[in-house]
Parts: sequence; C-alpha cells; structure tokens
Amino acid sequence: MRTITEIPKPLFRDPIHDGAADPTVIWNHSAGEWWMFYTNRRVLAPPIDDVSWVFGTDIGIAASADGGATWSYRGTAQGLETGWGRDTFWAPEIIDDGAAYHMYVSFIEGVHTTWGDPGAIRHYTSTDLAHWEYESTLDLDSQHVIDACVVPLPEGGWRMWFKDDDRGTHTYTADSPDLYRWTPGGAAVENLPHEGPNVFALGGSYWMLTDEWAGLRVHRSTDLRTWETQHRILAESGSGEDDGGNGLHADVVVVGDEAFVFYFTHPGRTPGSPVRDDRYAHRRSSIQVARAHVADGRLVCDRDEVLTAPILPLGGPEVLP
Repeated sequence: MRTITEIPKPLFRDPIHDGAADPTVIWNHSAGEWWMFYTNRRVLAPPIDDVSWVFGTDIGIAASADGGATWSYRGTAQGLETGWGRDTFWAPEIIDDGAAYHMYVSFIEGVHTTWGDPGAIRHYTSTDLAHWEYESTLDLDSQHVIDACVVPLPEGGWRMWFKDDDRGTHTYTADSPDLYRWTPGGAAVENLPHEGPNVFALGGSYWMLTDEWAGLRVHRSTDLRTWETQHRILAESGSGEDDGGNGLHADVVVVGDEAFVFYFTHPGRTPGSPVRDDRYAHRRSSIQVARAHVADGRLVCDRDEVLTAPILPLGGPEVLP
C-alpha cells in the first residue's frame, strides 16, 4: 500500500541563499525526476537598503523523485555566463521538444542597485538540464523584456509571451517555427501593469496567469490570441507556514483535469506595509504549490487545500492522464 504523504508548506526553501523565486517545473528524463528551476535571489547579501540582492543571481535547481512531495537542492544551471564578470539571470522557462531542452531566461548585464536597466531574453539548449549551451539573445523589438513563457501552437510552431517594460509593463508575444527563430508579434494582455505571464490548457480553454503584485490575474482564451480578463487567485494570505501575502510569479503543471500552481511568497512582508530591502525577513522567499481546476468557466484555486503526494506523475509527463 502506498503511503499517503502530505505536501508540506512551504514546498521548498533554497538552503544556500533562501531566496527561491519564479519557479518552473519540468521532467528530467535521464534522472527520472521532476526538476524545479528558479531565480536564486541572494537574500544573504550584505544588508544594504537597495535591490542589489535581486541582481547577480544564478538559476537554482531542486529535484523531486516522489511526485513533488519533497525537493532537494542540486545546485545551479551551468554554462549561462558567456563573458567575464557577474551577470543576472531571472525567471527561467524550459521546454522539452523531444530532442533537447530549451531554456529562455531573462538576462541583465551586471549587478545593479536600482530597477530599470535593459533586459533581454536569452536562449540556451541542453541534453541533461544541468549543463547549458548559449544559442542566442532574442530580438524582441524592445530593450526591456523579461519573463518568457513558451507554448506549442495547435497549428504548429511556438508562441512566446513576455513582459515588455517599454510598452506599459504589459504582456507581448513572439512566434517561432522551430524554437530558434522568433518574430515579434503584438500585445496579448494590456490591463494593469504586470509580469510573469504563464499560459496553459485546462478544461477545454487556454488560461494565462499574470502577476499584478496583488495576486495572480486570470485570463481565458479559446484561440491563444484574444484574452478575457477575469478575477485574481492567490490574492489573500494562506494559513499555512510561509504562505502569507499574495502569491507571486507562478508556473503551472497540468495533470488531467487539475492544475498545480507553483508560486512563491515573501512570508516576512506585511501586506500594506513598506518593504525594506535591508531586512532579511523582507528579502527571503519560499516556493509553495496549490491545486487549481475549472468550475463554471472560472479557474478556482484554494491555497489552503491540503494536498497529498504524488501531485506529479512518478513516471513523468508521458503518463499524464
């Protein structure tokens, strides 16, 4: 008989810097494990009241062999730096095309003390998810783009959604026939300023989550072009450990009629109070997971629902219902 294991809260904390953020989850075929990639924020940097601790970040990796119940730190993605010095990597998106893994990661040159420096999306490939080879820096007709999300199109090819700070801090698109060549498209979602778009199919519709820094806004589509803006999820604090405050920048893994939303929190911050970048409690972050499903045409997510493992198929996506 399989032992029922409750999914813990928090799901994961980075044991090196304690600043895991912007998670994405993918199956590692050779290891037979689910791997989580995340922005490895430098929470333990000197306590200076600026945002330098968010820059100079690696991409962290954690692994789970038990369907998402427990995650162990494995290290950082290798091969992302292509020059001298220290650069910044945020918000990885990873795609398995059957022949190779593709990473689209936000890149900012150097380490900065304020927001607003130019950002780009870089493309890397890998055969083992640990070691990466630089392919290109995408030309997306903007000097301030981050937070890529890539999904295959029903008619073939691929679409990318990303945050464009040059165009209202909204979500814009690009299309590719092969994951290497990208042609910028137009705007996808232009409601309130936001970041971290994540797109997935569930219950006969397409859904997009965007991070408005006050919960995750839900958008619904039937064609991946026109989006109906709906409510927010993960806007109110949860009751579990480290699950206070709004959920931030999520990734979604769909399992049959359910979706598992991997998001991060700043549990030491008090909603409505100023953030102090020199305070450890305000810097640190935790990864959480919550189940979502479609009910009456809306995406429903209860972050206080108790989940039991495995939430992810033990044999990888090939055995998804």
